[in-house]
Amino acid sequence: MKLIAPSILSADFTILGNEIKAVENAGADWIHVDVMDGHFVPNITMGPFIVSAVRRVTSLPIDVHLMIENPDCYIPDFVNAGASMISVQVETCLHLNRTLQMIKECRVQAGVVLNPSTALCSLEFVLEYADYVLIMSVNPGFGGQVFIRNSLDKLRDLRKMIQDRDLSTLIEIDGGISEKNIAEVSSAGADVFVAGSAIFGSKDYKKTIDAFRKKIEEG
Repeated sequence: MKLIAPSILSADFTILGNEIKAVENAGADWIHVDVMDGHFVPNITMGPFIVSAVRRVTSLPIDVHLMIENPDCYIPDFVNAGASMISVQVETCLHLNRTLQMIKECRVQAGVVLNPSTALCSLEFVLEYADYVLIMSVNPGFGGQVFIRNSLDKLRDLRKMIQDRDLSTLIEIDGGISEKNIAEVSSAGADVFVAGSAIFGSKDYKKTIDAFRKKIEEG
């Protein structure tokens, strides 16, 4: 099953609760939360307090993506705030196996994230421990960027790696996802599609999410 995960980075924070309820009613599967610290990426966004607020208004899984240095220090806070799954950047984790184990011990799903320039070989000895892998198809830090085309090759290679190892690891994609490219991205191997501005920037969230699903089916 293919899943749609609206990123609240592009939501109207003056009415965040209403925005979350709107995408939930429109058919969203997950709510994606981008956490940035101003160090690993050139932007500062939200912390556990926002995740806690999101949890109070939705029963959907909350997908927390930590684009931060020293993620181990903050994982328990996000779990306690209501995260359903937490993904960490390969580039920030000195002991990635330990970090994934820490997330799993908190009884939430564990994910690994690769930036556009990070090779899949970085997953060689951790893939079996991850519930999902998030491929960044833009350089992280800001919403509304253009999809990086060679992410499609990365998706195909990752799908083959997962299949060759007989794993059930999900593949998530984040960055520049739109109605124009979602079918191709799906065919390349993605299971979960993060979309921010494409959804929250549209006039009708349900119409946009329905169009995404139609394109995925056609692809």
